[in-house]
Amino acid sequence: MSVGNARRVVGGVSAFAVAAGFAVTAGVGIAAAAPSSVSWADGNSNFTRTVSNTTPVEGEIVTTSMKFMRKALTTVEYVQAVKDFHPACLTYVDGSAKVDGSPQGLESQGADFARVTGSWAVYPNINPKSHTFEFSYKVGANCDRDVAMNTWTDYSGGLGSGSYPNHGATVTVSKNVTTSVLAAVPAGVKVGQSVPLTATVTGGVDGNVVEFFDGTTKVGQGALAGGKATLAWTPAAAGGHSLTAKFLGTTKANESVSAAQNVSATVADVVTTTSVTGPATAVEGTDVTLDVQVAPTPSGGTVQFKDGAADLGAPVAVDPAGKASITWALPVGDYAITAVFSGAGEFLTSTSAAHSVTVSPAVPADVATTTTVSGAATAQTETPVALSASVSPTPAGGTVQFKDGGTDIGSPVAVGTDGTAATTASFATAGAHAITAVFSGATGFIASVSDAHTVTVTAPAPSDAQTATTLTGPATASTGVAVTYEAKVAPAPAGGTVQFFDGDTAVGDAVAVGADGKVSLTHTFTAAGTSTLKAVYGGTNGYVGSSSAVLIVTVTGETPVDPGPGTGGGTGSLGSLFGSS
Repeated sequence: MSVGNARRVVGGVSAFAVAAGFAVTAGVGIAAAAPSSVSWADGNSNFTRTVSNTTPVEGEIVTTSMKFMRKALTTVEYVQAVKDFHPACLTYVDGSAKVDGSPQGLESQGADFARVTGSWAVYPNINPKSHTFEFSYKVGANCDRDVAMNTWTDYSGGLGSGSYPNHGATVTVSKNVTTSVLAAVPAGVKVGQSVPLTATVTGGVDGNVVEFFDGTTKVGQGALAGGKATLAWTPAAAGGHSLTAKFLGTTKANESVSAAQNVSATVADVVTTTSVTGPATAVEGTDVTLDVQVAPTPSGGTVQFKDGAADLGAPVAVDPAGKASITWALPVGDYAITAVFSGAGEFLTSTSAAHSVTVSPAVPADVATTTTVSGAATAQTETPVALSASVSPTPAGGTVQFKDGGTDIGSPVAVGTDGTAATTASFATAGAHAITAVFSGATGFIASVSDAHTVTVTAPAPSDAQTATTLTGPATASTGVAVTYEAKVAPAPAGGTVQFFDGDTAVGDAVAVGADGKVSLTHTFTAAGTSTLKAVYGGTNGYVGSSSAVLIVTVTGETPVDPGPGTGGGTGSLGSLFGSS
């Protein structure tokens, strides 16, 4: 053993180490999880370091031990401190430190070490000929997997000290073994209907991904939460499906796949809707075509048209687009037409709501009409203007719908006995508005639409708002001491600036008015006397400028204490402007 302040640092196990007489015992591998020991000599001391399990898994306890011995016919050594180093992801087990099997309290510990101190004699020829120091650690979830991590020991004693960073077996934390179990799929699986899938995984952590498969086809994935991952699966085809859940594995956990679960999906009943469209009115003796749409599109089937309980003709086949139609000449009267879909395969039967058709007696040929619209050519926004329409020749009834482009202006207006209709309109936006009048038609008179009448709309010019500016602040001040004055403009304008004055002299630059209408001045008077302050608002678009009343300030010549940097101060008789709030 070398006697001195510190022992030499012993290098890694190598050909040199073997030649020097070190014995090395390797562990038996990851699968066996056997302990590993390293023995070596340094001077007149012999050491054996053992790690109980070099391939632990998360949560297991690993115990390290260091045995100190002396060669025969040498002096006694007193071990005074042993510092055991471990990977930072291993956590010291409280109370696990032992010396020769007896508990030993720690002197100190850190993220990667535990240290005991005392005085333990190691004799070369009489007992105790050795002392063994043990420390136990729990493997943490934050440990890297399949990465060799070093362990070692430092010690100090009466004859010197030693540090052996390369004489401790490495610890390689194995990946977590995982299991994946797919919960029983609910019975009655239907095509097109959502089915909940749940996988339970042991060995993973929240957020890890689980993929779900139908045979070899991935149907979706879910993240672990509380050890479970879920997916809403919608089978697209009838027949057998082989479902599995696959935990993808991570840097800390191995992959696992559940046992396959075979389920059979059957075709689901499909609820349908049937609707009837067609004209609401007809003339006696003319054909009326009524159309039907069945949704979703069925695979066949027929539609029976009905007037109340009475069938209208024979059932009509539904085409590949889910449509069917009937053309019928109805007598004068009111009809409530429904359509009954027969159903087809998995598509259920359905009946439409009633569609009303009023059939009127035949009348003589209708007369063509002309509609014109007139009114003001200009207007201002939000100001009503009069519009009128004239239908020629004068019809026996009907209505006129005024329109601004494609937008209705109010409700339809009845046509008077003189063939005219009138309304008023106001416009929210400036610009050119194209006004038309649409005559609805009436018995014996054909509908018509006027040419566009242009109304040019402008926005009224804004009027300027009067403002009032007030100035507040201390009426007395001392030279060299900063004081603050505030100006407020009411009503709060949309912009503009305020210029402060001391008499007729501007104080600083003009300051932008805040959204609350306020600005402030921090001012330092440098000369005793009387100052007359005022604030002048310069005005802005829509707001008239204004000036505050004069604020008389009496300034005394008291010499202030140096306020220090950053508190203001000025030059000349007016001081300095420091900004606005």
